[in-house]
Amino acid sequence: QVQLVESGGGLAQPGGSLRLSCAASGFTFSDYAMSWARQVPGKGLEWVSGLYSDGTDTVYADSVKGRFTISRDNAKNTLYLQMDSLKFEDTALYYCARKVYYANSSLLDYWGQGTQVTVSS
Repeated sequence: QVQLVESGGGLAQPGGSLRLSCAASGFTFSDYAMSWARQVPGKGLEWVSGLYSDGTDTVYADSVKGRFTISRDNAKNTLYLQMDSLKFEDTALYYCARKVYYANSSLLDYWGQGTQVTVSS
């Protein structure tokens, strides 16, 4: 079955860095676009970043553009999110998700369990 397992979250200081990983299994990872999203308790889910199956066409939410970098290693079935210049408002539960396209739209059909990122001094 499809599994996505995030890791790498933790506590960081403002201005610091963290690197999240998402290990994928149960499907042909290199065939799918992937995304990162985050959620703050009491707030809605925020899409953070995405990229195509071959690692191209990386896109970012305005809130993280210039600070976060998404990448993937298809040989290792792993998705990454390098988070630099962290801010207090980056504190959230971060999820990776698989993206599928259908008709003229797309959706994120499988999600990991999330990894907590806390930015605090």
